[in-house]
Amino acid sequence: MSSKPLVVFTPSGKRGHFEKGTSILQIARKLGVDLDSVCGGRGICSKCQITPSYGEFTKHGVTVSADALSEWNKVEERYHEKRGLAEGRRLGCQACVQGDVVIDVPAESQVHKQVIRKDASVRSVNMNPATRLFYVEVQEPDMHEPSGDFERLKNALQDQWSINDVELDYFQLNKLQRVLRKGNWAVTVALYNDHTNKTPRIIEIWPGLYEKGLYGLAIDLGSTTIAAHLTDLKSGDVLKSAGAMNPQIRFGEDLMSRVSYSMMNVGGDKEMTTVVREAINSLAKQLIIDAEIEKNALVEVVFVCNPVMHHLLLGIDPVELGQAPFALASSNAMTVRTSELDLTEMNPSGMCYILPCIAGHVGADAAAVALSEEPNKSNDLVLVVDVGTNAEILLGNKSKVLACSSPTGPAFEGAQISSGQRAAPGAIERIEIDPVTKEPRFRVIGSSLWSDEKGFDESIKNSGVTGICGSGIIEAVAELRMAGLMDESGLIGSAELTGSDRCIPDGRTHSYVIHDQSDQNGPKITVSQNDIRAIQLAKSALYAGARLLMDEMEVEKVDRVVLAGAFGAHISSKHAMVLGMIPDVALEKVQSAGNAAGTGARIALCDISSRKSIESTVNKIEKIETAIEPKFQEHFVAANAIPHKTDPFPELAKIVELPSVLFNSGAGKKSRARRKTRILNNAD
Repeated sequence: MSSKPLVVFTPSGKRGHFEKGTSILQIARKLGVDLDSVCGGRGICSKCQITPSYGEFTKHGVTVSADALSEWNKVEERYHEKRGLAEGRRLGCQACVQGDVVIDVPAESQVHKQVIRKDASVRSVNMNPATRLFYVEVQEPDMHEPSGDFERLKNALQDQWSINDVELDYFQLNKLQRVLRKGNWAVTVALYNDHTNKTPRIIEIWPGLYEKGLYGLAIDLGSTTIAAHLTDLKSGDVLKSAGAMNPQIRFGEDLMSRVSYSMMNVGGDKEMTTVVREAINSLAKQLIIDAEIEKNALVEVVFVCNPVMHHLLLGIDPVELGQAPFALASSNAMTVRTSELDLTEMNPSGMCYILPCIAGHVGADAAAVALSEEPNKSNDLVLVVDVGTNAEILLGNKSKVLACSSPTGPAFEGAQISSGQRAAPGAIERIEIDPVTKEPRFRVIGSSLWSDEKGFDESIKNSGVTGICGSGIIEAVAELRMAGLMDESGLIGSAELTGSDRCIPDGRTHSYVIHDQSDQNGPKITVSQNDIRAIQLAKSALYAGARLLMDEMEVEKVDRVVLAGAFGAHISSKHAMVLGMIPDVALEKVQSAGNAAGTGARIALCDISSRKSIESTVNKIEKIETAIEPKFQEHFVAANAIPHKTDPFPELAKIVELPSVLFNSGAGKKSRARRKTRILNNAD
């Protein structure tokens, strides 16, 4: 046990033990953490702002006390007086470690900005929005016929549009008289009237004729990333999209870590609710500015999210989701006002619709995927896989649809990987390894060229090669298997056994070197044995979940596979099959659905009939709980092999011949000879 304090950085997951008194900026540089600074640590530029987190972090194995960092110094106080530091922020160049600590590096403090791979998919959507514009001319007040302005507005809507009754909240009532008089008794109202047959609600009022349009947000609230799509409620077009890291990552990368944080820290759930709502507000503000629309024209938002995020968004403690029977506070769809969720960067009278959850671990995001991909309308048997930190899986056709979730963890997104990073310029996203020479070539985010192509160095001069993201590590592991550098069990061979000096000793195992600039003070990017184990655990959980659904459906194969989300958009189906992430099927039967959850959110935003449809569909989906299924562990263990220990992959064999290699954890023949000698001695 080291006597030096442990410093853990999020969202990168990088960690290390350091002497007390070392500044956070110095530690970040030593660990290769992406923390900006241009003033040389003098506390002038403010680029190195960080957010320390306090409390018990089971995921990281640390308890962070209030004195984990040095107290504010004069430099920070002076900077705060002149420019201001957000609550909870510190300057990384001034804050020094005194004890175990978890440090979050916010997006604005990162040199290489995160690329949120949840673009809005091009999709034709039926337009039947909940909020519409109505122009009315209101009768002026008359002393001989006394009535309120609101009552006369209701009469005008009834007479001119046959709308019999409406509601008006405080925000709109407070300005009604002013707007009516400014418009000379003619106004345009934005009226919200959804699929529930409740009384329509006036969300906004403009003087005179307003024709600039109404807008809504379709938000895919993931445990790792948040993607928001600003949508025109008349045309259905996505005007702008924006994304951000979910700031809750600093409380735990996976969902159960966040549930644990809530259990272990009083008020932890409220803390996580606050930071995620702040992040949503920041995205809304950014989109309003980028699209040049007025704040009050942003009148609706639709959320899709997993059950834990669902509860934390609503301000509900997720503790019950961390233990059997994984009970939701409510699984039904919900409609609440924006003001109830503290969404201050959009119309205060606006409305939020949250799709229904399917089960305790299968959320509204899976419902959105079902709405987008419609497995319940498929003639053939389709497996729909949406992979994030938690995989949500649907299997079905017209007769029946099954659903489950599987805890894949953050490895598929580059977290907990030795050279891993989030998707950002400079991150390796594609890789190929020549099966003869064993040499790699790769592509990084921000460049369309491969590393062995002319002009590559020039194309990456601004970013360099900084690490490897989720799609890169998945392809790297599959390529190692195809090149014969790694055996079926996931073991990397030595240089002697593989014939490649890129296989280097790494403790008792070996790592494969993809890119090495350490002689120029640059990064050394490798795939380690621990990296492969992390990918094996993630892919085994995914495959085991799919197999459970197939068992329940009593089938040995599926007709086609749909890969949803960033996973589907950026991973080749061949590499996914080589790893054994998905059941064997002809590659032409593996399709990418793009950001299906985001598409489902946009469909629900634009078409209120789809809300009624998905609420009905969810009630018919059968849920399988992997956590209590005895065969899950059996499937999980068998899936550890690459591609699989027992399941045949005949379709894969048609296109890829995997080398028959078997390595051991020693360093070649001498190690095997030593083991043989030990066996003989024991026999004597």
